[in-house]
Amino acid sequence: MALVSEFLGQLTLNIGGPEPTYPTVVPADDFDPDLDATRIETAIKTKGVDEQTITDILCKRTYNQRREIAFAYERRAKKDMITALKGALSGSLESLVLGLMKSTTQYDAASLNASIKGLGTDEETLIELVCSRSSAELVEIKRVYKEMFKKDLEKDVAGDTSGDFRSLLLALVETRRDEPSNVVDYEKIDEDARALYEAGVKRKGTDVKTWISIFSERSVPHLQKVFDRYKSYSPYDMQESIRKEVKGDLEKSFLTLVDCFQNKQLYFANRLAEAMKGKSAKDKVVTRIMVSRCEVDLARIRTEFKRAQAKSLYQTIAEHTKGDYQRALLTLCGGDD
Repeated sequence: MALVSEFLGQLTLNIGGPEPTYPTVVPADDFDPDLDATRIETAIKTKGVDEQTITDILCKRTYNQRREIAFAYERRAKKDMITALKGALSGSLESLVLGLMKSTTQYDAASLNASIKGLGTDEETLIELVCSRSSAELVEIKRVYKEMFKKDLEKDVAGDTSGDFRSLLLALVETRRDEPSNVVDYEKIDEDARALYEAGVKRKGTDVKTWISIFSERSVPHLQKVFDRYKSYSPYDMQESIRKEVKGDLEKSFLTLVDCFQNKQLYFANRLAEAMKGKSAKDKVVTRIMVSRCEVDLARIRTEFKRAQAKSLYQTIAEHTKGDYQRALLTLCGGDD
């Protein structure tokens, strides 16, 4: 019976189309874009700017609703709302609000572009975005990236990174990952687990090419079973093996992949906790995760945060941020746990 229920569970998970979402920002009831546009116009014109009204409206509307507000604003004020918001706001609050005016995919594409363009590369952002997005999400991000920047994401990643790190990111961006299957191939699981061991811990030097191939091409449910099986070959688990075998950005990338394969929401919860460790928060990281996940899985991230940190995400944000930026983040958070 246990096998039957496991099989049925897989059917539900894999045939049901896209991953289920756990948003904290959902469509507002009794939505009136004209009224919202009027209130935002007044808030922008107010002496000193009424940031509270702006965030109270935009952080409680979905992207589609925000677009409708922007259209209504333009009809009413005869000017672009995003330009007006840019002129009225500043700092971390400006970054957050302008981020909300993009779709999740547009925001991811813009964040990737910002991590690549100019002098130096923001590897931390690049790793987070490429390694945490599903193949379906990456396909959409590539399409929107081309629309927004008239360039291919693959070419930009290739031009801004090098060595094995570049090879891994490109393999992920090329989206060759298998679709999950309802048939568990135990022979293939064992074969991949042994191949990972023989390409790393068992030999002198690491056959990174084999690792990249398995990590970038196998389905996530398959890899979860591979990492479990791996322990029967190696004295170390997959994370420990990665730390022993590779270093730098390549190590961070492989570790991020393992974390996301095992529990993506916990990965983001840990990223948020790390970003709010010191006296002041790393606003850029906090903003990116809160904005990009609020219509995806932030409710689940909140749950994982509380479980891992023994303190709610809401309380942590309240302690480490301030002012209107804090108010905006708390609104996106969607409540205390």
